[in-house]
Amino acid sequence: MHAFVSLATCARRLPPPALAFLASLALSAIAIAGTLVIGKDAAYYLDLARQALEHGPSAARQIESWPWFPLLIAGSHRLSGLPLEALAYLWCSLFAAGTCAVLVAATQERIAGSGYWACLIVLAMPAFNQFRDDIIREHGYWFFVALALWLALRWLERGGWARAAVIHLALAGAVFFRLEAVFLVPALVLGLCSELRTRQGWLRLLQLNAVPLFAAALAILFVTIKGGGLEQPRVAYFLSFIDPRTLLARLDLMATAFAKAALDKYAADEARQIVVYGLALALLAKFIVLNGPFALPLLFARGWSAIRRAYSTLQPFAWAWLVYLVLLLVYFVQKGFVNSRYVSLLNLLALPFLTSALLVFVQRFPRLGKGLVVVACLVMLHNVTSFGARKTHYLEAAAWLTQHTAPADTIYYEDARIAYYAGRGYPIPLQAREEVLVQAPPEFRYFVLTSKREDANLSALLEQQHKRVLGRFANRKGDSVLIVGD
Repeated sequence: MHAFVSLATCARRLPPPALAFLASLALSAIAIAGTLVIGKDAAYYLDLARQALEHGPSAARQIESWPWFPLLIAGSHRLSGLPLEALAYLWCSLFAAGTCAVLVAATQERIAGSGYWACLIVLAMPAFNQFRDDIIREHGYWFFVALALWLALRWLERGGWARAAVIHLALAGAVFFRLEAVFLVPALVLGLCSELRTRQGWLRLLQLNAVPLFAAALAILFVTIKGGGLEQPRVAYFLSFIDPRTLLARLDLMATAFAKAALDKYAADEARQIVVYGLALALLAKFIVLNGPFALPLLFARGWSAIRRAYSTLQPFAWAWLVYLVLLLVYFVQKGFVNSRYVSLLNLLALPFLTSALLVFVQRFPRLGKGLVVVACLVMLHNVTSFGARKTHYLEAAAWLTQHTAPADTIYYEDARIAYYAGRGYPIPLQAREEVLVQAPPEFRYFVLTSKREDANLSALLEQQHKRVLGRFANRKGDSVLIVGD
């Protein structure tokens, strides 16, 4: 207990942003140390980086239309000689730590006495911290989005053409990780709408849009000289994604299907509104859950009063939250799903407001506040530790493939991470295993399949197709990898 108190005392001597940065690195180290098998996205990016090193950057661009994160890893390897996986983890850890530090700095500069409370939230909220052991481009995306908003707050205080331009440098960094970062441009413009009654407001609007207008002029000039379009598949895909015509067509399709499945004919006309409201509520519910224990202050009226007061000094964060919510809703309609990784940015954008609500909560309920701190510390550890069954069977199956198969053998991998660990790249499966197993003549010589405990359907399918299990590897939970041949 004495050691814990001493550690807490030392921590409070650090400025909150520095504490957030160092504590974030420590949490990332704990999470990474407990990781045995990397995620699917991680294996994909690392294989792209390997191909860029072996065959040049064009090899990565032929596979992935937005390969800048793998190219960053590959370039870092050329400069340092460190292993690709170690470099990827290092970049992600630094970006995560930078995100924590920037958000804490932005919060404590606008809300008095909030620094260490902002530290607690950013280090414990599940939305962000559950991905500390993942090699994903979101870490860089989140960092540069947070940095751009922090720079926007400073520009709103002091003005200036140079400060406005620097915002777009951070925005460009975010775009290199995820093109969707352009949502910040309309968010920042909307934040200035209330000032357009004054000359200063119009000047600020011009300062903010000078760089985008210049970039647009260069793009038009490039297209004019080239005589064609900007042939970037990711940009074309994003533009089609937000096209109102395709969006409305997709929404009508969802509304029609919903009306047929669940509504009486007299309510069919309201199907579109029901679908939109339902998807929006699902997003908000996910946002609340990903806040973890810090959703508690939102149950009290004083917490919302504190949020309203914080809005006046944190408008860029508020408008970014709203615009990104709309973007998520568009994605939900277009793709039919949304996951925690995409929603997590909502929670990061709300962090200053969650901090303002938490401050009021702990002042009003000091005993509950102490209990909330204890719960938050437990959640913090839960985010970076796991006591579930590890994927040892993936590594065992990969070792078997390395020993008993040749690189030229045609192998179907249900989970391409097994191929990655066997040194066979990252072949993305394009067909379901049921389709592949019944092909005649067979396209593959071997089939590497993943199975939950007692998968009777898979066993029956293998028996029906006269397939032989050459190897079976299971972890302590009973999940297994089967290597199947004729």
